Amino acid sequence: MSAPGIVVAGLRKRYRAALALDGMSFAIRPGVVTGFVGPNGAGKSTTMRVILGLAAVDEGTALIEGRPYHSLRHPLKHVGSLLDAAALHPSRSGRNHLLWLAHSQGLAARRVDQVIEQVGLTSAARRHAGGYSLGMRQRLGIAAALLGDPPVIMLDEPFNGMDPEGIIWLRGFLRSLASQGRTVLVSSHLMSELQDTADHLVVVGRGRAIADTGVADLIAAVSGNRVALRTTAPLDAMTVLAHAGAAVAASGRDTVAVSGLPADRIVTLLVESAVPFSDVSAHRASLEEAYMELTRKEVEFRAETPGEAAR
Repeated sequence: MSAPGIVVAGLRKRYRAALALDGMSFAIRPGVVTGFVGPNGAGKSTTMRVILGLAAVDEGTALIEGRPYHSLRHPLKHVGSLLDAAALHPSRSGRNHLLWLAHSQGLAARRVDQVIEQVGLTSAARRHAGGYSLGMRQRLGIAAALLGDPPVIMLDEPFNGMDPEGIIWLRGFLRSLASQGRTVLVSSHLMSELQDTADHLVVVGRGRAIADTGVADLIAAVSGNRVALRTTAPLDAMTVLAHAGAAVAASGRDTVAVSGLPADRIVTLLVESAVPFSDVSAHRASLEEAYMELTRKEVEFRAETPGEAAR
């Protein structure tokens, strides 16, 4: 197994009375896209800033390919990052913004033109970056992260502001970077995008890692043994299955969620009781469902649902 590109061990950081990081620990390996997710205030941004040497900690270490960020002589050749798409000089062209960064790291101008083409900004490269849309600024930030052709890539909310074409492009682009053997860490609140992009997830809450798992494994665990039943007689179906020991719940006008019985047993019971049905299938949770289940107790700010408010 390849060595981790990023190792975070026992990070603790307090901002006055608030504990931002409470023993944050995880390792990110190359060759896969790893999603970095958690509720607001969970410690994601602070952790990324610590990895990049932008914030100090009270305890713990953060290493990039075995070395702390401050020891890297030419950091862009080791790690590329996008933390804030607005971090640019608005009166500079996109190309000049990248040329300035390249010069600071001893990189040639031709590399600037290569990354501009990679992210699809060739036609806008000589326009003032201050006039870029958020999606274009994201592309410019990704180009900056790629300048040094680094083995480690860290992106914070890169899907924000992307149009549908940009989202599709970014999904494939991130996976292509991982396929080249790079370490790719992507922080995002958009579970739907990570479900189609990430292979692995680090889920954090209240300053610590609460899950470090494959996306497919997490979805399978949350899906459990639930079965989705479609029927024109949901009450009859629920009565029959409940009498057989299943846990049942209406999940729609003509759908019932069933757990505690395998699909073939459900079919047999419905046929024997002459209850009509059109489909019986294993329930597959979405990544969003799995994420919500994991982080339910980790959310710092939570609004009431309409039902809770009514009660």
